[in-house]
Amino acid sequence: MNIGIYIYDQAEVLDFSGPFEVFSTAKRLGNENWYVFFVSQSGEPVIARGGLRLLPDYSIQSHPKIDVLLVVGGVHTNEMLKPDVLDWIKSVDQHAQVVASVCTGAFLLANAGLLKGLSVTTHWEDIADLKAQFSDLKVADNKRWVQSGKYITSGGISAGIDMSLHLVSQLTTKVSAEKVAHQMEYNWQKNVK
Repeated sequence: MNIGIYIYDQAEVLDFSGPFEVFSTAKRLGNENWYVFFVSQSGEPVIARGGLRLLPDYSIQSHPKIDVLLVVGGVHTNEMLKPDVLDWIKSVDQHAQVVASVCTGAFLLANAGLLKGLSVTTHWEDIADLKAQFSDLKVADNKRWVQSGKYITSGGISAGIDMSLHLVSQLTTKVSAEKVAHQMEYNWQKNVK
């Protein structure tokens, strides 16, 4: 299982590092065939929020097949204006089992046309903007994550960890996800159904 995390300049650090920790811990605890990696537009170093420098594993032209795509949030407005990035997201979507976002990564998925008419969420601070920019979406307030078929969007920052644990429970078992949360000493906040 290949899990690709899309990052870009001014991405929110916990949006990618939290899910990376969840998936890499799940790999260590028994999912040896999982490969978790970072993808950026060019493959060049990315400077995330707070000045954290990160070297992606691949560019959007040079990565292995992606089974689970995670698009992170942060200062996303420039990414929404990149036709090659949006086209890439659409092309990965055609073959991915799961397409997910953390925080304002939902804006990129929506701008790529993947979320039309679906229930979604994002960071509480960006709910009104998501509703205004994409009036066809059913934007949920006060949810850690929302799943609509293969698409999963999460609230901001730490909610990406909860959503990633949910994904581990779907891709493996709930017991496995609970073991990952325990190993991380993390109190998994599950959505109330």
